[in-house]
Amino acid sequence: MNLSEELQKRGFIHQFSAETLEEITDSEKRIIYHGIDPSADSAHAGNFVNWILLRHFVENGHKVIFLVGGGTGRIGDPKPDAERVLTPTEVIDERVEKLKTQAQHLLGTEEIVFVNNQDWLGSLGLIDFLRDTGKHFTVGELIKKDAIATRLSSEVGLSYTEFAYPLLQAYDYLQLHRNYQCDLQVGGSDQWGNIVAGVDLIRRVEKKPVYALTQPLVVDKATGKKFGKSEGNAIWLDAEKTSPYQFYQFWLNVSDENVIDYLKRFTFISLEEIDELEKEFESNPGARTAQKTLAFEITKFVHGEEEVQSVCAASEFLFGGGDLASLDDKVKNIVVENAPNHKVTVGENLVDVLVETELASSKREARTFLESGAVTINGEKMTDLESVISDGVFINNLAILKRGKRNLCVLTN
Repeated sequence: MNLSEELQKRGFIHQFSAETLEEITDSEKRIIYHGIDPSADSAHAGNFVNWILLRHFVENGHKVIFLVGGGTGRIGDPKPDAERVLTPTEVIDERVEKLKTQAQHLLGTEEIVFVNNQDWLGSLGLIDFLRDTGKHFTVGELIKKDAIATRLSSEVGLSYTEFAYPLLQAYDYLQLHRNYQCDLQVGGSDQWGNIVAGVDLIRRVEKKPVYALTQPLVVDKATGKKFGKSEGNAIWLDAEKTSPYQFYQFWLNVSDENVIDYLKRFTFISLEEIDELEKEFESNPGARTAQKTLAFEITKFVHGEEEVQSVCAASEFLFGGGDLASLDDKVKNIVVENAPNHKVTVGENLVDVLVETELASSKREARTFLESGAVTINGEKMTDLESVISDGVFINNLAILKRGKRNLCVLTN
């Protein structure tokens, strides 16, 4: 299967600036550029899907330039609903280094060049830039871009600072074309206008054809929201911002509507294997095999084999059962850090504890749960309405109180 077919079947293709996709992806090996601005000190899942696309290109023999926008980040790409708050330069520089380190870790350095556009934008003279670059753009062209058009028609308005952003991104493409023979820029569909601006600039200045390719934004079909920090639902790649356990749980809990699409775009599992997972999913959706595979594969890629094994063990213990004494210290720490926990005293009535931990809304409901056999401590069913917390339930000062299969609390003494 050639690359164009692979990318289309995985859902990576939205728009491209050629008569056929094959002309871009299959005709010759290209130098591809993708950029990210340091609007945060970590990439999130919405960014990461572009990094997966880059890996597909690298594995098919193309070379990649990964740009961190230390220069463009000082301005910010126009948001459709608000003026960006300008970030202090020292914060931007710190974020650049963190993003570069993160990308190097996940993408590797073989066949990938890392650049910072502050290296050329920082020394760019305004008059020269306006003469040599600005003259190739018309205001009419710029105001047709979605984010700019939206802002111009809103009460927020648009500063000249953000209005000039597409020119800077176009200039980046020109610089990378001149210095690295870069001939393809890829990004999310919301970047189409900025990418095409670079294609047009190179055509006018260098008289050479280069290409643009975008992929669809990742949208949760259940909510209609895209992945991204502006939506308030960012899943960060940095373990300090989204723990590996939380990261794993996010992918484990994706909806049935999304899971097959996410397997295609966020993992490197073969399309044939995904087809088999889809058949298994359709015949037995309750087993959630597709979600478990997705969560395992992407967590392993981002956080490593050892980490994913630990978070899997913690997740299986919390939601599947098991012996608390058999867990190693790392898994126990994950359990305590990520599950609800509550300090209790030996001799406390279990009915009261169920209410205190919010596993029951009232004492009456707590008694109903006990009578129905829905309550367990460390896997042992508790049915006695007079049950109390005994010292013997604690293993290394921990006990797991559950109501049903998925509602639980870690008890400490």
